[in-house]
Amino acid sequence: MRYPIPESLREHVVDAEKREVPVPRDAATIALVRDGDSGIEAYLMRRHSTMEFAAGMYVFPGGKVQESDQLVDAWVGPSPEVWAERFGCDADTARGLVVAAVRETFEESGILLAGPDADTIVADTSAPKMQAARIALEEGEYGFAEFLDRGDLVLRADLVGGWSHWITPPFEPRRYDTRFFVAALPEGQVVGELPGEADRAAWMPLARVLEAVDAGTAMMLPPTVHTCRQLSEFTAADILAASAEREITPIEPRIVEVDGELFLDNFLEEW
Repeated sequence: MRYPIPESLREHVVDAEKREVPVPRDAATIALVRDGDSGIEAYLMRRHSTMEFAAGMYVFPGGKVQESDQLVDAWVGPSPEVWAERFGCDADTARGLVVAAVRETFEESGILLAGPDADTIVADTSAPKMQAARIALEEGEYGFAEFLDRGDLVLRADLVGGWSHWITPPFEPRRYDTRFFVAALPEGQVVGELPGEADRAAWMPLARVLEAVDAGTAMMLPPTVHTCRQLSEFTAADILAASAEREITPIEPRIVEVDGELFLDNFLEEW
């Protein structure tokens, strides 16, 4: 499948030959889903139009891996070694990716995939103390390991599933080596205030979102669009089981020209 290159990215394509190709940074993003009246929904945020990367695009919660993410030991569920095999990387990198996914989800939505032990999860994150922790984490006052320690919590790695692996094309000045995760909204938790990087955020039925993208009234980068199309075939209740069946291989889109128009294409037939 081919995707037209958004206008906001075309200038990057033109300038790409004038600069050195940046090394992609490890990052994690997570499709947080729930079942709604119109089918499966995802929590999506629209990035400010002034952002340097993916400006004006609807995205899942996510961000780059921080060094402190690899310090988290308060962990239950599949080990970093298991995740390393899943994503084709070393255990330290895998630990950082999983922690980044859970941390960014909390920072950007207020949803916390952690609990007191392996069998429970935080029931409500709306208390002022929790909301203050979101801000402190986002501003880098302390890392996720310290946050968990302060709350006597453990990260629930069993509540997230690996979905895919996308690498930003070489023409982008900011490149990310991003693993996509999925998770269902925990019972009792609700999203908090809008994160600073977004001007809009909401639970959106994926069927309607995809209609808006196809109509040109909403913008998404190809990996987000493609993931939404895949997720729309499932329910939130079976999303983790579906993720366990997936084979994850790196996808790095390339530029192709068709009749004078530029598109993002890929070597993988299934894309």
